[in-house]
Amino acid sequence: MKVDENEVRRRLGHFEAVVRAAGVRLTHQRLEVFREVAGSLDHPDAEAVFRAVRKRLRTVSLDTVYRTLRLLEDLGVLGTLGPRRESMRFDANLASHHHYVCLRCGLVRDFESADMSALPIPAEVREVGEVHGTFVEVRGFCRACEGKRQEESTAKHQKRPKGQERRRTWRRRSGS
Repeated sequence: MKVDENEVRRRLGHFEAVVRAAGVRLTHQRLEVFREVAGSLDHPDAEAVFRAVRKRLRTVSLDTVYRTLRLLEDLGVLGTLGPRRESMRFDANLASHHHYVCLRCGLVRDFESADMSALPIPAEVREVGEVHGTFVEVRGFCRACEGKRQEESTAKHQKRPKGQERRRTWRRRSGS
């Protein structure tokens, strides 16, 4: 799925302004890496960004994509989600929102919820450190994967047609 073209242009304008204000060179590779994340609703990881950008820029390396994504995160034009020890995913939507993550296929989708956004920060979290922002990550099985799970479960529990039941064969061990 793709982000609306007007929203992509808005994100690109913000990106260019932040990069210039920071005194960072706006290279074609950096622009293409950001454009890939800004145009995607899938919250791609670095490898997915690399594969997509490589189609347009044959000379881009995976290392360049990783370094660019880290730079863009440091500049505050990309957010990240997921634990750092796993494959980090990137998000150009910096507005307050939450994420739905499919446990089977990895699909990630944004959603907004005033109720979830209004959840108070527990005192225990404030004791750990300063909070700069929050989001809720809801995990489950997307509609497509839930359908597959139900089909698999049904197939597993269906009985074989009459006359095709599994037969046990008993063998006598020789030499006993």
